Amino acid sequence: MNKGYLCIVLHSHLPFVRHPEHEDFLEEDWLYEAITETYTPLIHMFEGLDRDGVDFRLTMSLTPTLISMLSDSLLQDRYLKHINRLIELAHKEVERTRWQPEFQSLATMYLNTFCNSRDTFNRYGKNLVNAFKRFQDLGKLEIITCGATHGYFPLMEPCRESVRAQIKVAVAHYENALGRRPNGIWLPECGFMPGHDEILKEAGIKYFFSDAHGVLHGSPRPKYGVFAPVYCKSGIACFARDLESSKQVWSSIEGYPGDYDYREFYRDIGFDLEHDYIKPYIHPDGIRINTGIKYYRITGSDDKKPYNPLAAREKAAQHAGNFMFNREKQVEYLYDFMQKKPMIVSPYDAELYGHWWYEGPMWLDFLIRKIHFDQKTIKMTTPTEYLMENPRNQVVTPSMSSWGWKGYSEMWLQGSNDWVYRHLHAASNRMTELAKEYSSSNPNGTLRRSLNQALRELLLAQSSDWAFILGTGTHTSYAINRTKEHLLRFNTLYEQIKSSCIDEAYLADIEYKDNIFPAIDYRVHQ
Repeated sequence: MNKGYLCIVLHSHLPFVRHPEHEDFLEEDWLYEAITETYTPLIHMFEGLDRDGVDFRLTMSLTPTLISMLSDSLLQDRYLKHINRLIELAHKEVERTRWQPEFQSLATMYLNTFCNSRDTFNRYGKNLVNAFKRFQDLGKLEIITCGATHGYFPLMEPCRESVRAQIKVAVAHYENALGRRPNGIWLPECGFMPGHDEILKEAGIKYFFSDAHGVLHGSPRPKYGVFAPVYCKSGIACFARDLESSKQVWSSIEGYPGDYDYREFYRDIGFDLEHDYIKPYIHPDGIRINTGIKYYRITGSDDKKPYNPLAAREKAAQHAGNFMFNREKQVEYLYDFMQKKPMIVSPYDAELYGHWWYEGPMWLDFLIRKIHFDQKTIKMTTPTEYLMENPRNQVVTPSMSSWGWKGYSEMWLQGSNDWVYRHLHAASNRMTELAKEYSSSNPNGTLRRSLNQALRELLLAQSSDWAFILGTGTHTSYAINRTKEHLLRFNTLYEQIKSSCIDEAYLADIEYKDNIFPAIDYRVHQ
């Protein structure tokens, strides 16, 4: 009999980046890189586990913006163009490195990886949401939703109508894409504000996650700390992050991804090779970019050594065994102390696996197989399964928290990004005004399209990614442009609606560019 549970959560999110007005757009590469390096490797892992009869449970968020991009025909065709170009480059690399066997074997590895990624992409009809849905339908994967555009809820507190719209749009979009309603939600940036659970309840959500201090600072104090979920007074369950297991992967100093045998992320042939050779495979403006072909391991010094896939694979297996051993000991101790089976919740950004940490999917595959075959202490589970087996839990009101820098809102509210909120709040108030004014008249045609597009533009402006980027100081011009662009489009539509003078050509243009959430209903913003 198992003595405790392990719930691994992968948060999969990218901001909505789609620019049909440009033939090539640098930031669209974020999606293409994630497809090749994270999503298809995870799908290959799921397929392998299923083929080998390994019973597993994972929880994974697919944010509405990510689902929208994976389902978009323009981006699907552009991904095929992108991966075909990489396959061509990999063929050239196999030839270029013919006198360097330590690099040629790696070039061949990348060629096979890119071809497998393209085959998988085509096998699921160019829409990888179909692949994740397949494993949800098999009962192995629990897919949860997120805020519609990943708006950071605690800083929307003055405009709860926007929190409600972010949640309701997300739930409707999930249902349309996956054929069922979501049980759980990953709150954007894990940001919780007391009272928002009531809005989750309205939308039919049954649970969410918070960082550890969100529950530990709750009222009353949680009897079992972060090792059992709590119920808010609304009846919505809250699962808290376990810091010990998170640290083993997340820590930049002690975490597994920094091991010297693993692949070095920052040495890419897009930057290393001569410009004339690599020019056809970087940005048309000549900007050097990552290609995904990287020949070195971390090594631990500036004198980088060639990457050795076999040594890295061996290390991933060792690290998976170490992680499982630590969870077994953690569970055994907690079981004796609590006299109850503890729940270990270990959430990570999905894009860490494969994109940033190349061996991440391999590590996860080893971990799941070891848990299945090599021990009986831990049982992998999902929040829904846990709550079915353990329906009685303490009632606690979690405190405001996030999983960002310092644990609260500092990352999204600092000198470099604080200017956005007065504009976002003003736009939210204007959207509420429009929704109420036209809530009962049920307008049709151009007016309805304008109201719906106004809500799309507001939601896109609210994405936490823009404030985050401004906070980190990278790609800031793009984040500033996106924030201003969506607010400008929203305010233009607002003025046109209020003056009963809608420019249909303008409306059609921004509907074409910002085509997210085709079934959106502006009346949810109330």
